[in-house]
Amino acid sequence: MFEYLKGTITGVQPGYAVLDVAGVGYKLFCPQPYAYELDQEVKIFVEQVIRENEQTLYGFLSLSDKQLFLKLTSVSGIGPKSALAIMAAENSAGLANAIENGEVKYLTQFPGVGKKTASQIILDLKGKLEGYVTAQQLELSEPENHALNDAILALVALGYTQKEVDKITPKLRDADLAKAEEYIKLGLNLLLKKG
Repeated sequence: MFEYLKGTITGVQPGYAVLDVAGVGYKLFCPQPYAYELDQEVKIFVEQVIRENEQTLYGFLSLSDKQLFLKLTSVSGIGPKSALAIMAAENSAGLANAIENGEVKYLTQFPGVGKKTASQIILDLKGKLEGYVTAQQLELSEPENHALNDAILALVALGYTQKEVDKITPKLRDADLAKAEEYIKLGLNLLLKKG
């Protein structure tokens, strides 16, 4: 239902942050609530989970973190709280790399993850996090170029492999365009020429 919320952080607790949006305080369970500071103006990506007797909002620093959370919760045996604990305990790119490399032992270090669950995570998610790792690297290395980042994610979402998109990324970066749509159009032209 919600994609993100913009507002002011009015509270930070061990498991959650409170975001004031137009006078309404939203309690957002976060993997790293202390990444936020009081009175900070922020945009938090959210996922609403509705259960029989509760409605919960989960908040994330980036869209790629939200997507990782959704992928983790799609694994049998991993609920929202387990997914948050896994994401809180580790650098998310490191977690994604461990899954890609099939590191069962590494995954069992997280709370509530035994060998069976770790194997299930790898079975379900291996090969599906390539785009996430690239998105995370882009968010860390080039936060100023959101249009390019969005375009790269869109090209992967359109079905191009990460390797294909990586090959044209330097040309996209050199183009220095203003809008994601312009990068996508250029990217499609470059990808079609290669095919």
